This record gives sequence, structure tokens and C-alpha cells, in this order.
Amino acid sequence: MAETHGAPPADRLPWWLMAMVVIGASLMAMGGVIALVRPAMLVSASDEINGAVHVYAGYLVSRNLALAVMLLFMLAIRARAALSSLMVLTALIQLLDAGVDFMEGRWTLVPGVLVFAMAYFVGAARLSGRPWWSTAAWRD
Repeated sequence: MAETHGAPPADRLPWWLMAMVVIGASLMAMGGVIALVRPAMLVSASDEINGAVHVYAGYLVSRNLALAVMLLFMLAIRARAALSSLMVLTALIQLLDAGVDFMEGRWTLVPGVLVFAMAYFVGAARLSGRPWWSTAAWRD
């Protein structure tokens, strides 16, 4: 009998993990929609919204919506390995976002973004049955 390292059966995912993926994907999708519809909501009131801001907001839209759609799709089809990989990617993006927020003085955003990233790292490890930093988690 193969050892599963604490992972639930392939057809069942923990409720907390499913809720975390849905909430995280929803937040990313909402951020993408806000960037598309009202990019001024993403910056301080004193910042100017010009053509360059709209271009970069468009990149945020495509990044966030693509990740949100793929996270929800992989969750729906119970593709554990792909979902775990997408969760690690999302967490890494959030870590980089937290770094940018910190460097630009948006310290109030940093804790929430870091909690989101850490939760996704934990969820990815749970899905794979191994820590995501282990090479075995990526090869199997």
C-alpha cells in the first residue's frame, strides 16, 4: 500500500482548502475587475491615472483573471497536482506583491497579502502530501 503522506483520497479535498481556493480566487478576480473598471481604486487619491496606468492595470486584469479561472477549474475537476502548482505560483506572486507593497510604503496591505500567501503554501503542501519545497513534491 502506497504511503499518501496525509493527503485525503483523490476524490475528496478538505473543506477548508476548497473554501480557501474559492475565496482567494474570488479576491483575485475582484481585483482584476476593479483594475479593469476603476483602476483609480487601486491607488491613492493623489495619484494620477494616465495611459500607462491603464496599460499596467490591463496586465493585472489578465494575470488575476487567468489565475482565478485556472484555480477554480482545477478545483472543480479535482486536479490535485495542477491545483497545488497553481497555488504555489499564486503564493509566490503574493509574496512579490507584499515585497512591492512594503518597498512602496503600503505597510497596511503587507500582513494580509502575506497571510494569503502562507495559506496557499500550506494548502499546496496539503494537496501534494509533501512540502512544496521538497523536490519530490514536484516530480511525482
